[in-house]
Amino acid sequence: MVTTNTDRASRRSASRLIFGLAGAAALGQSFGALAASPKDRVTVWKTPNCGCCSDWVSHLRGNGFEVMTHDVKDTAPMRQKLGLAEKFGSCHTGLLGTYVLEGHVPAREMRRLLREKPRALGLAVPGMPTGSPGMEMGNARDAYDVLLVLNDRNSRIYQSYPQKSSTNS
Repeated sequence: MVTTNTDRASRRSASRLIFGLAGAAALGQSFGALAASPKDRVTVWKTPNCGCCSDWVSHLRGNGFEVMTHDVKDTAPMRQKLGLAEKFGSCHTGLLGTYVLEGHVPAREMRRLLREKPRALGLAVPGMPTGSPGMEMGNARDAYDVLLVLNDRNSRIYQSYPQKSSTNS
């Protein structure tokens, strides 16, 4: 029997797949966990009856994030545990990798955060501005800022909404 380079490459690829899956199983990881990137996973603490929190979670899922939710009576203890000052508070708290998320942060800014990797605690949209993700109410839109919360607990504007058009009129 003659073995070709294509046969050898196919066997090598199959062996790598088998050993990779076996290694994942030995480490206790599900095969689905291998497909999802940890940077796309968000853990959210929210109150069980808050519709806007559920809408924000839907916004994240619709933008490719894998979201795990925890229903709690009060999000303040988790916010405190994660080191976020109450002045940044809103109705839900999240964790994206090592970054804290507070309030109706747009998925677009979360992706930017993951790309830029600033030294910061996370992002916050204090309050519940109308028109932010999860707070859509018809055509009504409040202007609001997404804040980059720094490690020293100060903040700076990361992005303002509505965004200005980049074209001159």
